[in-house]
Amino acid sequence: MPADGPHRQTVELGARSYDILIGSGLLAKAGAHVSEIAKGRRVAVVTDANVAPHYLAPLQGSLENSGFAVQSVVLPAGESTKCFAELERLCGILLDQGLERGSLIVALGGGVIGDLAGFAAAILLRGVDYVQIPTTLLAQVDSSVGGKTAIDMPQGKNLVGAFHQPRLVLADSDTLDSLPERELKAGYAEVVKYGLIDRPGFFDWLCENGQAVLDGDPEARRHAIALSCLAKAEIVARDERESGARALLNLGHTFAHGLEAEAGFDGSLLHGEAVALGKVLALQLSCDKGYCPPAHLERLLAHYDSVGLPQSLADLGLAEIDLERVLAHMGQDKKVKDGRLTFILARGIGQAFITQDVSEAEVLAAMAARRGAAPVAGRRVGA
Repeated sequence: MPADGPHRQTVELGARSYDILIGSGLLAKAGAHVSEIAKGRRVAVVTDANVAPHYLAPLQGSLENSGFAVQSVVLPAGESTKCFAELERLCGILLDQGLERGSLIVALGGGVIGDLAGFAAAILLRGVDYVQIPTTLLAQVDSSVGGKTAIDMPQGKNLVGAFHQPRLVLADSDTLDSLPERELKAGYAEVVKYGLIDRPGFFDWLCENGQAVLDGDPEARRHAIALSCLAKAEIVARDERESGARALLNLGHTFAHGLEAEAGFDGSLLHGEAVALGKVLALQLSCDKGYCPPAHLERLLAHYDSVGLPQSLADLGLAEIDLERVLAHMGQDKKVKDGRLTFILARGIGQAFITQDVSEAEVLAAMAARRGAAPVAGRRVGA
């Protein structure tokens, strides 16, 4: 992978194909990159109160230097912003600012902003173009790619939304330098996912280099982001609307979304933290059902221990959570079919598969097994 320019990965979707650019200093060059795909010269940047002080001004300056007329909207930070009230408010502001069909919405932030701004782009004026500029590791390797946009409901996560592909994704690795350690680890959980799905060699690499990714090694980060985006782009190209193989990208997410819904989307549980534990629960369930050798779960737990990811409900402060209620939230999952939960399980690291052959009792048993796992000496969960 060359170090003297951004890495380019194309999401192949025919006429709706688009590029993901990954590298350092992309925010300062955003205007030039956006000029290549923009239909008009009006841009609305949507961001949040945490990201705006760091990156709104340099992005706006880059866009204006390329001849764009730029307006911005700064929303509250946090998962609770992904709701109907904030969506309505955002749409109203963008219309008041004179949004046109030839305008471009730029989502500057993490997964919440990307999902919300992308959904607004999908429904405003029956669809306008948008660009993703993800500023968190989780967004750079997952939520900014693939065109899933949504808001949350009290019944569960991402239950109202649309598939609406961006025109461009700019993943500036420099933005990760301002992230708290907890946010970095939450994003790293999504990186690990790609190794568990079908890239065991990538998992091996992460076992050797995962801490370097978290510590900010430029080449390690660049490689991890690029390979994650490649893995997701290939699956999205085969199954854009999740009618088959794309569901593999939800490894750990059925558990995670149930945990998030029960936690109330109040910021106490980060999405990536829930996903991290969700993958442990998925492998626990796979082992319980005899699909996966226990040694593979132990290897995942050892890697989690080395980088400080949660291995039990207790690690997330959820030891007393009502497992029946978590299970009830899972019943609202988008992957439910004919009243049966769909799970992504694994026959081993890099051998994920889709199944509905899972009983509620088995799901509850897997969660109970990881309710309060004994602490491992030296574990560094969270920050």
